[in-house]
Amino acid sequence: MQQIRRGVGASAPKRDTTLEHSYVDTLLDIKLPDEGGRALTNDEMAILCSEFLNAGTDTTSTALQWIMAELVKNPRIQENLYSEIKATTGLEEVTEEKMNDMPYLKAVVLEGLRKHPPAHFVLAHKAAEDIEISGYLFPKGATVNFMVAEMGRDDREWQNPTEFLPERFLPGGDGEGVDVTGSRKIRMMPFGVGRRICAGLGIAMLHLEYFVAVLCKEFEWKEVPGDEVDLAEKPEFTVMMAKPLRARLVPRSRN
Repeated sequence: MQQIRRGVGASAPKRDTTLEHSYVDTLLDIKLPDEGGRALTNDEMAILCSEFLNAGTDTTSTALQWIMAELVKNPRIQENLYSEIKATTGLEEVTEEKMNDMPYLKAVVLEGLRKHPPAHFVLAHKAAEDIEISGYLFPKGATVNFMVAEMGRDDREWQNPTEFLPERFLPGGDGEGVDVTGSRKIRMMPFGVGRRICAGLGIAMLHLEYFVAVLCKEFEWKEVPGDEVDLAEKPEFTVMMAKPLRARLVPRSRN
């Protein structure tokens, strides 16, 4: 493992690099104080690297599939989104700057994350001491899970929560001003909140908005005749579509 970190062995001169300290380096440096200060085993490091890669890719691809499935089932919403993309870009390249002027695009992505968060639980927490919240006692050491999906589908917080309605995140909607970072009232938390909020929140939102915009700009997404889109869920590393999305893609005319 030392050879992997240094490139050609401990005695080799240090190479110039823009990457001063990689994720694997941090794993190699970890010592477990509760276990005699031992280092991580190769198997433990492999598992942590797998989780790191899956958390950064599987969650985004899962969310993208759910959003596109909803656009297939809701052609009116898809057409509204395409109209915004067309008006903003002139059907030229989609850029980050142009996406900043697409409120409906952002609303579509937020609605997808509200209704179909890729992870239905964030990482479990543990009570550091006895604490009472809203009349409930959480004893020290108790494991605490947060029901992410249930928050976004709570009919006490959202109007018609089972419907896919991006308009709820536009001015006047019941989701106007919702902040997924939890800096204000927490009504949905697809990335978690607080000190342990997902470090990839910004890049995940950028990727989702970009891919949804490009896929909608280039193609009209329709159901395959006789093969209706099924929104049933299947729990794996993330909560996937039990029946993966199949759609008929029709290239859009540039005229």
